[in-house]
Amino acid sequence: MKRYVPFLLIVIALVLTFLFPSVELNNSAESNFDKGDIAWMLMSTALVLIMTPGLAFFYGGMVNKKNVISTMLQSIVCMVIITVMWGIFGFSLAFGESIGGVIGNPGTFFMMKGMLGTASWPLAPTIPILLFAMYQLKFAIITPALITGAFAERIRFNSYIIFLILFSILIFSPLAHSTWHPDGLLFNLGVLDFAGGTVVHMSAGWAALASALYLKRRNEASHSPARVTYVIIGTGLLWFGWFGFNAGSAMGANPLAVSALATSTTASAAGGITWIFFDMLRKRKPSAMGTCIGAVVGLVAITPAAGFVSVPHSLAIGIISAVISNLVVEWRTRTSIDDTLDVFPCHGVGGMVGMLLTGVFAHANINPGVTVNGLFFGESKLFLVQLAAMVGTSIFAFVGSLLLLKITDMISPLRVSMEEEIVGLDISQHGEKL
Repeated sequence: MKRYVPFLLIVIALVLTFLFPSVELNNSAESNFDKGDIAWMLMSTALVLIMTPGLAFFYGGMVNKKNVISTMLQSIVCMVIITVMWGIFGFSLAFGESIGGVIGNPGTFFMMKGMLGTASWPLAPTIPILLFAMYQLKFAIITPALITGAFAERIRFNSYIIFLILFSILIFSPLAHSTWHPDGLLFNLGVLDFAGGTVVHMSAGWAALASALYLKRRNEASHSPARVTYVIIGTGLLWFGWFGFNAGSAMGANPLAVSALATSTTASAAGGITWIFFDMLRKRKPSAMGTCIGAVVGLVAITPAAGFVSVPHSLAIGIISAVISNLVVEWRTRTSIDDTLDVFPCHGVGGMVGMLLTGVFAHANINPGVTVNGLFFGESKLFLVQLAAMVGTSIFAFVGSLLLLKITDMISPLRVSMEEEIVGLDISQHGEKL
């Protein structure tokens, strides 16, 4: 049977070519495209894409040497699988015609139909909708990749592929639609999530915790990072790419993008330096690993708030998130939860802190889209909306991920055998080694 697989793939490609040969143009409206906005969004799309290889380095440097290739590949494979899904029906699920405010009609943009010419997205009218789709694709890619740090060193690669597909369809897409679609449930409730605190970091963080609980502890308790230098390189790439992640979410080359870039920079720096000082206060040596983790936590926390808060408040967000995540990491080490690379304490908790602090510090002077100011300015409505969204999203992402893990395990066992784990996933899953 295996000998026929290449021919089967070629047949599928030919069928898709003949069934969908159209180069249909959509010129139903006059174009409002802005060359500067298009140029910035092309750059932002590339910046967000580089975050996934950056994450591969970040995670790959933290695991044991025998699992570096497997861990890095778990990030890279998202780039190929999610891209194909997104082009066929994934973008429609996230941004297609709304079904009940929770999911998009998969047929709306099936095979990217009707996305050439002057077609644009309602909330990004100055760029082509195809560019908007490619930009949002990069968020869909990195979200399941973030989860991999929780079950690193013990998951079967084939089973992981099944899980990431299910997660993308049933967890990420509904959250993206609900939060960012004009007819989305959370969007219409007034939830503010500038660049993915709910959609990306909280969903990945809660899925990570579910994965750590479901797969249980590794057989080898010892953990020796393979390459701290990889972690440093990964941090640099993540920080660099995050400018596209946050500033790009302004959907144009405009003052809001500048504000988001500034708040992202300052929150990350505040998170990194806070992690160092907090460790020193507890009589620990300032480490490269801690500095990198703190900087990333700052970026995670500012993500939902980047286009809604000022620079002084971004500093506060970076400091608060780093302290809380550091404490949660410390707590996690005293439990039986084997979240290998602390994805939940850093991304899940960081995303929740950022969501809540958006409800504290957001102000209409920063972004006219803010109709109700934050708690810091004497108004409580936005904070309560953010709190409700945080609780609802947490329950949905955690329970949904547990169900998907169980379904995946029934289709294909999730966990490698003890022997495969001892040998290492690089050899047992891929037949490769450093």
